[in-house]
Amino acid sequence: MPAFERLSQYQPAALAVLRIVTALLFLEHATQKLFDFPPAAFEISTLFFVAGLIELVGSILILVGLFTRPIAFILSGEMAFAYFTVHAQMGFFPANNEGDGPILFCFIFLFLVFAGSGLWALDNRQRQ
Repeated sequence: MPAFERLSQYQPAALAVLRIVTALLFLEHATQKLFDFPPAAFEISTLFFVAGLIELVGSILILVGLFTRPIAFILSGEMAFAYFTVHAQMGFFPANNEGDGPILFCFIFLFLVFAGSGLWALDNRQRQ
């Protein structure tokens, strides 16, 4: 077990990589809703447009690590709302109702609320 304990020193970097990759994946959902890129297989309603705006601003802020905790809290709530208002209506099992993504985003953002931004974040510059 001591060999794995040495990996703890890389935890802030791993957290930053999780934050950055999550933000990039989430940004794709925002651009899909706002700019139809990549092309969406669904019709964009007013609610989806507002969600796209929240996702665009939120993903950029998460990407650069600015206001990570409050933005992650908002995005986590948005994903919970998305799951229960859209995906859960299509069936119980997330594997069948395409809710896997929103659930994972919800809990990753919730984790970021408690863990913070890790390395390579503008949040770290604010403290100085």
